[in-house]
Order: sequence, then structure tokens, then C-alpha cells
Amino acid sequence: MIVITTTIAGFYYKNGQDLTAVNLILQKKFLDSDQQLSTLKNTDQVKVNKDLTDEIKRINTNYKESISSYEKITDLKVQKVDTSKLDPVYAKVVKYLADKNYSSASALITDLNSQIEKATPKVTVSSQPSAANAPQSNTPPGSGYLRQVVNVDGQNYTVDIIAADLNSTKVIVDTASDSDCGNNCPVLPLATYVSRSGAFAGINGSYFCPADYPSCSGKTNSFDTLVMNKNKYYFNSSNNVYSTIPAAIFSAGSARFVGRSMDWGRDTGVDGVIANYPLLVSGGNINFTEAPNEPKFGGKGARSFIGNKGNMVYIGYVYSASMGESAKVLHALGLTNALNMDQGGSSALWYGGYKIGPGRSVPNAILFVRR
Repeated sequence: MIVITTTIAGFYYKNGQDLTAVNLILQKKFLDSDQQLSTLKNTDQVKVNKDLTDEIKRINTNYKESISSYEKITDLKVQKVDTSKLDPVYAKVVKYLADKNYSSASALITDLNSQIEKATPKVTVSSQPSAANAPQSNTPPGSGYLRQVVNVDGQNYTVDIIAADLNSTKVIVDTASDSDCGNNCPVLPLATYVSRSGAFAGINGSYFCPADYPSCSGKTNSFDTLVMNKNKYYFNSSNNVYSTIPAAIFSAGSARFVGRSMDWGRDTGVDGVIANYPLLVSGGNINFTEAPNEPKFGGKGARSFIGNKGNMVYIGYVYSASMGESAKVLHALGLTNALNMDQGGSSALWYGGYKIGPGRSVPNAILFVRR
């Protein structure tokens, strides 16, 4: 039988330990459980003991959901949102999990995520008109920055979008590191990337492992997906030889989106390459629908993208949308292809200043530079 101490949250949180410490203790307990499970899986007990199998499933499901909730709270802290009402709720979730009260933990996680969604800023900008003054249009701008309201299935979504012509604009990826980095990797604010590359627009890049996520110990600020930076260096080339992560490739006058990084070579004649997921729109069709197994994709939030239509390239954010809804919005805007980028506490969009962000510093960023 799996044994998890019942004092994890109640004792440590009550005695002033911060939420990160509480989460680390919970993580250690589940790692210990995983070791026990590995041993059990090599016996016949898992095959014959349905109760144990169900318990394993509940542990895995609740643990993943609780970690997702914790990371959402962490992202809110990065955005300077007051989480004082959310922290004790999360501590109670941890206590339920420690007591193996999975049904109560699951119900409280659902309630916590609802509270997180309400606390999440709908739009974080500086000195820009509110969404109330934004024009309603399902057509993207011909150039430059626009905040607009897009209607999909009778519902309005606010979108910040920056458009540029690939014949006159280079899309490059700038990285804080000069070569592959597995841990304690350098990071920079988006504004620094924009300034040092002489860019006129930019957006945060691919998913990475932030320093403020406890699960990122040993791989802080690293990223695993394929990137070719402005110096023509390919990051993570060896571990993306067989990668099924989508990628976007930008050249003079054209853009190419592939469903798998493995379908792209290592051509340095292009301007920029970046891989991330999910691919939202492909070939003019919606390519992503809601994914129940990805809790971070289902909630409402600011959803990033880079996409194209012909020789036009677009970066921006769809606000207060699930991942599936953002795919519908970008399809409604007429984009031929669109790829999701990082978001949450990393959210940052630049055009003459921050339109969203600055968020946390990031290891790579996508930039628009005059050709």
C-alpha cells in the first residue's frame, strides 16, 4: 500500500513555510510513491488488484492537476496578481492529496481553477485603448499593430495582433544562450531582445522550464524544442531528429509550417526556425480541438500565436480563450497556419513598447526585423 504522510500541507503551511516549499514536499512524496509503483508494476499485484490500479490512476490524475494549478498560481505571481486568497486553497488541496482524499482534492482543484481564471488579468497592456474601443473585425491588419474584436460562433474575443510582410521583414529567433543549455540557462526580457537585435516587434518564444517552477529543478530555464537562432545555430538538434513537435520556418517572402520537426532539415539559408505546440491552424483548417489530458490548454487565458497568410506574417495574443477557442479565432481571421507559443507568466508582446507583459525573462524570443 502506498503511504503518504498527512502532515505535508497542514503542518508546513501553518508554520509559515511558503507555497513553493509545500509543493516541493508534495512532489517528493509522489516521487517516493512512483518508486514504490515501479516495483509493484513488476509483480502480478497490479494486474489483479483493481483497488490499487484505481488508486494509481487517482494519484496520477490529481497530482498532474494540482501541479498545473500550482504553476498557474506561480504565473499569476509573475504578473503581480495578488494570490493571497489562492495560496491557502492550494495548501488545502495538498492536504487532501496527502490524506488520499482524492474526491475532495479533485473537487477543490476544480474550484481553485475557477478562482484562478477569475483572478487572471484579461488584458495586460501599457497605455493602450481598452477592448471597449477596439474595432470589431474578422480581418487582420494589413501592417503594424491592431487591437480588434473577433466574433466566432456569436462570441467576441479580443485580439492583439501585429502584421508584417515577409518581403520586407525578417522573422528571427534571438536566444540568450549561444549554444545548447540544459540547466541554469541565461534568460532576458523581451525588450532586451528587441533592442539588441534592432527589431520593431517581438513576442516571447517557445515553452521552457522557468526557475520558479519546482518541477524544473535540474533544468532551469532550459527548452527542449528545435530553434535556429539569428546566428544560424540550431538548438536541440540531436534530440529533435525524430521529434513530432510542430515547427515554423521563415524565409524571404514565405513561411512554412510543418507538423513535425523531424520533417525539417537543418538548412541555415532561412531566416528563423522555431518549434512549439500545438499547431492551431494548418493549411487553412483548424488543426487543434480541446484536449482533456492537457489541463493548461482548457482554461481561459491569453493565448499566443505566430502565423501566416501567404507572404504576411502575424504574431499576437487571443485573450480570454482556451487553446481550442484560440484556434477557432485565428481560423476566423483567415490565417493559413498558426502555431502556439509560450504564455502564462511568460506572456510578452512588443510593438513600440509592451502591449502585454513584460512577464518573466525568457530564453528565446521571436522578432520582426526590417529586411
